[in-house]
Amino acid sequence: MAAAFGARLAEAMDAHGPLCVGIDPHPGLLAAWGLPDDASGLAAFARTVMEAVGGRVAAVKPQSALFERHGSAGVAVLEEVVAAGRATGTLVIVDAKRGDIGSTMAAYADAYLRDGSPLAGDALTVSPFLGFGSLEPAVEAARATGRGLFVLALTSNPEGASVQHARDASGVSVAAAIAGQARLLNERETAASGAELGSVGLVVGATIGSAAHDAGVDLAAVRGPLLAPGVGAQGAGAAELAAVFGPARRAVLASSSRGVLAAGPDREALRRAAERACAEAAAALR
Repeated sequence: MAAAFGARLAEAMDAHGPLCVGIDPHPGLLAAWGLPDDASGLAAFARTVMEAVGGRVAAVKPQSALFERHGSAGVAVLEEVVAAGRATGTLVIVDAKRGDIGSTMAAYADAYLRDGSPLAGDALTVSPFLGFGSLEPAVEAARATGRGLFVLALTSNPEGASVQHARDASGVSVAAAIAGQARLLNERETAASGAELGSVGLVVGATIGSAAHDAGVDLAAVRGPLLAPGVGAQGAGAAELAAVFGPARRAVLASSSRGVLAAGPDREALRRAAERACAEAAAALR
């Protein structure tokens, strides 16, 4: 079994900085790159990004839906991204936000977390809003194969607050309960391994302001990686990151998509954009 994801991510961030490049092939971006909105354009886009940043950033995060919209040929391109990450030593976080119950969740875990599956990157984003316990098949599969999970907790979309900030009869918010479950899993892992980070991370929007504090979420106590979409083009800089993450900043993996991808399709321009984004994230998270 590979080393646990949390340890591998910490090592990658030490080596390359705290940046995850999102691979988000929106139709408008394909057009801006002069590519057709079909599987061939998708493949050219994904290969160009991986050739530009593979082996140079801590992680990449392909958005599964934007591959799936091209059918089986698009899913095959997603498999190529996973393989390219493995070939270049770049961690791949498959952003599929899967969440279901029982045998269905077990099937998702088999697809995205099983050794030998062409869709199995190094980590998977998952949704806990059918109850954190519904994620158990994914938790077990990730633990067995040394992979990681990023659990949705505090997202930046306005609709998210109606669920994530809701409180139970004892006054504990949904987000705090999710963070607490992740903390328990990470405590067991880090106690056994001595690693700095566990392998069950949270997705926390970089532009949520005081939401973590308001919802009673202690991000530093999670002891897992914090995937932070919204850095750069979406508006989160040093002040915003300090406000959101406070003493948990060391665990933040800043995700930038548009801020890097807008520099394409030139590979060198993409590489320089990723380097700038990484330097800015590192400075903001000091």
